[in-house]
Amino acid sequence: MPSTQLTFASREAHHAWLTAQAKLPAGFRVGTTRFDFTPREAPKPARMTLTLIALDRPTPDFAALFTRNALPGAPVVIGRRRLDAPALGAVIVNNKVSNVCAPGGVEASERICAETARQLGLAAGEILPSSTGVIGWGLPVDAMVAALPAAAAALARDSILPAAEGIVTTDLYPKIRCAELGGGRIVGIAKGAGMIEPNLATMLVYLLTDLAVPRAALRAMLARAVDASFNTISVDSDTSTSDTVALLASGRVPGVDHAAFEAALTTVCRDLAEDVVRNGEGVRHVMRVAVTRAPNTALARALGKAIVNAPLFKCAVAGNDPNVGRLVQAIGKHVGAHAPDTDLSQLRLTLGGIEIFAQGVFQLNPAKETALVAHLRSAELYASAAPKDGVFTAPITFPPHERCVEIGVDLGRGPAAATVIGGDLTHEYVSENADYRS
Repeated sequence: MPSTQLTFASREAHHAWLTAQAKLPAGFRVGTTRFDFTPREAPKPARMTLTLIALDRPTPDFAALFTRNALPGAPVVIGRRRLDAPALGAVIVNNKVSNVCAPGGVEASERICAETARQLGLAAGEILPSSTGVIGWGLPVDAMVAALPAAAAALARDSILPAAEGIVTTDLYPKIRCAELGGGRIVGIAKGAGMIEPNLATMLVYLLTDLAVPRAALRAMLARAVDASFNTISVDSDTSTSDTVALLASGRVPGVDHAAFEAALTTVCRDLAEDVVRNGEGVRHVMRVAVTRAPNTALARALGKAIVNAPLFKCAVAGNDPNVGRLVQAIGKHVGAHAPDTDLSQLRLTLGGIEIFAQGVFQLNPAKETALVAHLRSAELYASAAPKDGVFTAPITFPPHERCVEIGVDLGRGPAAATVIGGDLTHEYVSENADYRS
């Protein structure tokens, strides 16, 4: 769970908290610009944001992880090449268009990199591109090139908040987390709301630090931090074609303890990962599944994912209905299909800390049912409203709290454990994704 449990009474209170987290580490600047364009594939007006994250000087100390989706976007193809670059000097991000499987997509991204480099006095190979938005559409390259000087002119050292706001698509609010360490800091931002079940990395995540950590150590630490955070969440079981997590170190603050740095990095990643689920498309409840005493970690994590991805159980949670039969079904389905030798005779389940299953049978009564409903309602971020003009819309633009539906799965069969974070399945999610392009 997040390192602190936060509550916010208003969008303004949440924005003030984000602003307090957003101080940039030394050696970084961010700038954004917006422009109107018309997608070739769907000729109606749209608005794109370009977000530029630049270092004062290129750094050899950077790390990145990318999606394992077999049909990745052009920026991911380029990003993998950049891992061999001597240094990185900037990241350029656009929303609205993901540049996935679009004709000439790699060439389009490379042209954007070359123009970004020209604006900053860098080499094109020192620019990392990222794109997010509709899959299959091509970038409006000429319009982006024309807008890049404005993004470069907007570069400022004070806050990462413009970048956090600039990278969003269907997100309801920006996401920022930070940690102070040894006279320096780590600050991270994330974009993600739908098409989220990570496989190596997730969504778009940018982590900046002024602490001096060499490349090899950064890459090993990022892999472990991502595995413990972003790889333990799911909104809808879909792995994006554009997933990217990038970590850049300006190296301004020397002498950092590597173990302390990795602990701080992992905390920032875990907090951002839960923020992404809480801000998932249509999510009204965040589910935290703690699987304990499993034979191995792989089974514990896979079982947690099976629960948070089970459609019927997700729908029950959305309706504040403690239909725990759907939870048992999801567990039995996964074990039967993927780990049939697992003995479930010692299985014990809790919901909100209340025992609901033990010794092979349900442990329920009317008082427990009432308490279970109360737990679900206490974790609800907002209540579903009647659709307006046939469209469900989320009535919030900030996270009112960080409470979760707490699900405990004790297998009683080993030393391993895993915690998985997921979201429910609501009318709002279906509406958002039914109308995503139209």
